[in-house]
Amino acid sequence: MPSDLSPPDAPLFCDRCMRQLHPGRGDLYVVRIEAVADPSPPEFTAEDLARDHREELARLVAQMQNLSAQEAMNQVFRRLTVFLCNNCYQQWIENPVGR
Repeated sequence: MPSDLSPPDAPLFCDRCMRQLHPGRGDLYVVRIEAVADPSPPEFTAEDLARDHREELARLVAQMQNLSAQEAMNQVFRRLTVFLCNNCYQQWIENPVGR
């Protein structure tokens, strides 16, 4: 259950409280989170359409020039897997955004 980068016998810990978890004993939850940038089609105003498209593309390319491919992708899509002990899961599921 640990990531593919971990040795198979590596201990697994709760990502909130660091309590050691034991796969197969029913003392953990695996939470998978996907975050996707707004997938709605963009809205264009008359002002947007009046812009010089080549200049706008050049500006966007320059803005992203110092980003790695991973950093650019993280702005659009991100997938996380979180391991939680039973107690931390119960707290998290009732208040996932921490308010």
